[in-house]
Amino acid sequence: MAPADAPPAVQRVIAAANKIRAKPYIWGGGHGRWWDRGYDCSGAVSYALHGGELIDSPLPSGSMERWGSPGPGRWITVYANGGHAYAVIAGLRWDTSGNTTGTGPRWHADMANASGFVARHPPGY
Repeated sequence: MAPADAPPAVQRVIAAANKIRAKPYIWGGGHGRWWDRGYDCSGAVSYALHGGELIDSPLPSGSMERWGSPGPGRWITVYANGGHAYAVIAGLRWDTSGNTTGTGPRWHADMANASGFVARHPPGY
């Protein structure tokens, strides 16, 4: 659930992420079409961002290194490198890795080590 003080776009990002929460990890998932049977890391981040109308088409993790504005955002930060992408949205990590019950799009209270990642954010968020 989105924080009550979150801007509408951030609330929509969270709502979109919740629609695919618990889908399986599928390499390339979410890149050929928005609604897919599973999602990879950048497909899951793209789906969430698209829900907030912050991107028009899915981005691979390497392209996310150059997307948006540099540095962390107030509400949304995308961490990307050439091999992986995840986001921190309203203080929770949206990631396809780091779950003991399997992989795929999931929310995590713990933060990942951002070493080796580029931090980007949507302008204004």
